[in-house]
Amino acid sequence: MTPPLRTVCALVAYDGTDYHGFQSQANAMTVQDTLEGALDQFCLRQERIVGAGRTDAGVHANGQVIRTTVAWTHSLADLERAWNVRLPPSIVVRLVREAPSGFHPRFDAISRTYCYTVQWYRTPQGFPAPRRAPLTDRFSLFETRPLDVAAMNRAAAHLVGVHDFATFGQPSQGDNTERCVLAAEWRIVEATPARLEPFPGQRLIFTITANAFLRQMVRNVVGTLLAVGRGELSVASVGEALAARNRRLSAPPAAPQGLVLEKVTYPPTLDRWIHADKLD
Repeated sequence: MTPPLRTVCALVAYDGTDYHGFQSQANAMTVQDTLEGALDQFCLRQERIVGAGRTDAGVHANGQVIRTTVAWTHSLADLERAWNVRLPPSIVVRLVREAPSGFHPRFDAISRTYCYTVQWYRTPQGFPAPRRAPLTDRFSLFETRPLDVAAMNRAAAHLVGVHDFATFGQPSQGDNTERCVLAAEWRIVEATPARLEPFPGQRLIFTITANAFLRQMVRNVVGTLLAVGRGELSVASVGEALAARNRRLSAPPAAPQGLVLEKVTYPPTLDRWIHADKLD
């Protein structure tokens, strides 16, 4: 007897350090290919996995949403357990749900939220600044230069609203570079000293939410805002660069390891179905 076909959606988290992004590529290890390879070991997959966001090489995710169709007779909890057993430690399927009819992780989303973490080392007087921080480098950008966080937030305010973001990224397809940024803000979190190295500094977290993002948009924005914080660019220049729609006016992109796809948001009823640990 042929197992029934079931279309499922899942929440996925991953450490993107060793992957060439989410999207499948020839001759490169990706998150999509790894998820599919693990799934194919124990059930019959009927279609490619579709993701809500095509994270770049080295970028992480805490709330990636995916969908696929499989032939499966057991419970979805069994599917989740079997999948995770076959995945490497760098990827985990956090939750599996029956997908609503016609659900598409990317096109049904109303916003995405990314977070970028900077470990800001405040060098004690008389001590040279270290070049790296082994316990945090995998998931954050290590920065030792002075930063004006207030100026970075004033510059980030220029990004909120509907704008053409051609200065900061390229579309995955087509030529539409207009996006709506709902929020963009830096906040300071006091860093907890690591066991193996003192950390006299702070953690800076940049959170940005938009209806969608251009390719490398968040990393280019972060790189530009950090340049403002270091005094290399003025606050006003960010608004001017945005209006100019000129890629040459963006600072180089920030390193990928600090970036995490934190959450993909859907219309309320659908969002509750996908993200709730338990349903009534």
